[in-house]
Amino acid sequence: MPEGDTVWQAARRLHEALAGKALTRSDFRVPQYATVDLTGRRVLDTIPRGKHLLTRFEGGLSLHTHLRMEGAWKVYGPGERWRGGPAHQIRLILGAADRTAVGYRLQVLELLRTAEEGRVVGHLGPDLLGPDWNPERALANVLADPARQLGEALLDQRNLAGIGNVYKSELCFLLGVTPWLPAGALPGDRAEKLPGLAKRLLEANRDRPVRQTTGLPRYDLFVYGRAPRPCLRCRTPVRVADQSDGSQERPTYWCPTCQTGPAPAPDSPQRWRDRYPRRTG
Repeated sequence: MPEGDTVWQAARRLHEALAGKALTRSDFRVPQYATVDLTGRRVLDTIPRGKHLLTRFEGGLSLHTHLRMEGAWKVYGPGERWRGGPAHQIRLILGAADRTAVGYRLQVLELLRTAEEGRVVGHLGPDLLGPDWNPERALANVLADPARQLGEALLDQRNLAGIGNVYKSELCFLLGVTPWLPAGALPGDRAEKLPGLAKRLLEANRDRPVRQTTGLPRYDLFVYGRAPRPCLRCRTPVRVADQSDGSQERPTYWCPTCQTGPAPAPDSPQRWRDRYPRRTG
């Protein structure tokens, strides 16, 4: 699933391509909006809100999209070949004179009045890359349920908006605790570091084409996607197991030596290979 930095990049691409321009093409390929035509409307802006995207048009209308697991927005110039996937995966096309934005596999796509945007993003906690960022409130939200597993609390967008499965695993590694540690058991000094560290990770990567958390030239990530290869710090094999995000199970990576706290029994090496393909970096 795209995380806050990836969504921030998508918002910037859409904004740079369409903001201030009148649409010359509007093609909704979902039944609910099959008859909607935005041609002629001027695009005001596109902003990210956590993992959500809001594109605003003149006349008080907003487009709300969410990429979920497989969605993507691609921007193309005149005559450029579209490479985001087969045509049947296109859900929306918004075109201006010199740029065309194509939404592939968008699982959330809805039009609403701009004044009603709170209906779709009002539940979100402080946005790590947004103007509403409030580290004190974010930490208080994470710690509000002391018995809840830290990894699950970090993924809950009502607590703080923008962290996904990659940053959950990397952040817990940098804090030296497992994602299964109860949030209330997080040592005070590390709890104080959590909001600032999370923000620095996303800010450092919002302008990068490849996400990087290690600062090392040959390795992009400390633990995510690295099982069963050795930990970059202690050489213990990185482990992987599923953890819920509140709605479904997600592969979660950790180092059993560098990170303290409870953890489930790891999958067997064969199941690692079958379920979580080897990643580079």
